[in-house]
Amino acid sequence: MKTKRKIINDPVYGFITIRHEFILDLIDHPWFQRLRRIAQLGLSHLVYPGALHNRFQHAIGAMHLMQNAVDELRLKGQDITHDEEVSLLAAVLLHDIGHGPFSHALEFSIANEMHHEAISSLMMKQLNKELNGQLDTAIAIFNNIYHKKFMHQLVSSQLDMDRLDYLARDSFFSGVVEGQVGSERILKMLDVYDDQLVVEEKGIYSIEKFIVARRFMYWQVYLHKTVLSAEYMLVNALKRAKELASQGVELFCSPALRYFLYREVTAADFEKSPEPLDAYAELDDMDISGALKVWQNHPDKVLSLLSKAIMRRDLFKIELRKEPFDAAVVASHIDRIAGYLQLSVKESAYFVIEHSVDNRAYNSHHESIKVLMKSGQVMDAADVSDHLNIAALNRTVEKFFLAYMIQ
Repeated sequence: MKTKRKIINDPVYGFITIRHEFILDLIDHPWFQRLRRIAQLGLSHLVYPGALHNRFQHAIGAMHLMQNAVDELRLKGQDITHDEEVSLLAAVLLHDIGHGPFSHALEFSIANEMHHEAISSLMMKQLNKELNGQLDTAIAIFNNIYHKKFMHQLVSSQLDMDRLDYLARDSFFSGVVEGQVGSERILKMLDVYDDQLVVEEKGIYSIEKFIVARRFMYWQVYLHKTVLSAEYMLVNALKRAKELASQGVELFCSPALRYFLYREVTAADFEKSPEPLDAYAELDDMDISGALKVWQNHPDKVLSLLSKAIMRRDLFKIELRKEPFDAAVVASHIDRIAGYLQLSVKESAYFVIEHSVDNRAYNSHHESIKVLMKSGQVMDAADVSDHLNIAALNRTVEKFFLAYMIQ
């Protein structure tokens, strides 16, 4: 019997072959297809117009890299069974399935204690029930309880297929060339030693470039100051909508968005009933964009102005610095806006955002990238590098920002 296969033409890697029917069934599932409607980079397209790719594309790309990694490890004598191969593909394919609209905005605004990693785990469990336990091994790998520990590292680590794809893909679509990484060479350098993922010594320069590329992409794309302004404005718009909903104010919204706006949903609720997860699985960027478009004309001035500003890209001015902003400076902006818009201090606070962001390009304290030396010794990549101080990139860099409306 001929095996059903599918070929996807990907702009980053070219033709990607889906080799397994089970993987194709996962891709065809409505929960996975929903990822087509979840932006990979949130509102980054307001800075980089080409950055309109989605989580679906990223998951397919990560799966492709995983297939290549499995092929390479087998060539080097690693025993990876057919079931383990399919499970690795499934685990990385589903790693982002729990992402909410615009990636992270929902987590910080209208939902409580809802992080996408936990939602991904819940969705995988539910899918496993539907599929009569066919995701058992994938879930074990995803949760790092499978006996071959290196497999979890392929899905989630400092050098996993997720990171290799999103750096290459986000660089491609944003046009920020500094993020380009030689993923093909890195995959060729992978091996397993003492049940841990390692990179052969001759691949150290590719690892250095990978770590530097990640640092560039964080500050130039993921944490770009204009992107921060836009995304925190979206968070505030959703928080205002949530506040109005709690007061019984009628808001235009889809049924899925209404479910989360008009009730307090916690992580515990997801365990008690399938209803929250079903509602979440219906929620995507379209729900938020459609609501913002209508909220531009809502009688509430705060919600209306925030929605208009996002839709028209009239973004808050933003300042970044290494030290926190003085409370008096923040208060002066709130008072200024209160007078200008004729709003209360509480309402005006929606138009002033004070926060901080941090980035660590390499975190050896969490789980370091291991390099297999020709001598057989395994070392931390930071200790092997001879012309780049990876250890310096191990330090967390924190920046404080203040964004505010200007008249």
